[in-house]
Amino acid sequence: MKIDPNARYSKEHEWVRKDGENYLYGITDHAQDQLSDIVFIEFPEPGESFASGDIIGVVESVKAAADLYMPISGEITEVNEHLADTPEILNSDPFGEGWIVMFKSSDPSEFESLISAEDYEKLTGEE
Repeated sequence: MKIDPNARYSKEHEWVRKDGENYLYGITDHAQDQLSDIVFIEFPEPGESFASGDIIGVVESVKAAADLYMPISGEITEVNEHLADTPEILNSDPFGEGWIVMFKSSDPSEFESLISAEDYEKLTGEE
């Protein structure tokens, strides 16, 4: 499994990476592997604000559907529209072209409370 050393992680198998003033968010390689072939994604709307832990969308695969949870509080500034037509990018490149949303954090200190890449490896047993 791939793990991005520059990202922080949630127990729900989502990643967050700082990108200038904003943050990028997506599902991990582990999550996409568990879901299998992803066929649909439901996005939040740009401008919507969410608290940490709020459901912001859904990812559907041939096996299951999974809620997407906001890992830290913030306002959605952009969604990855490419995933609407080609959701399988989440399977092939979850840390690159497969980012789901960009957001501005309302509490940047929450980023540090997420799981480090090293600890996420231990959590998933992917060492």
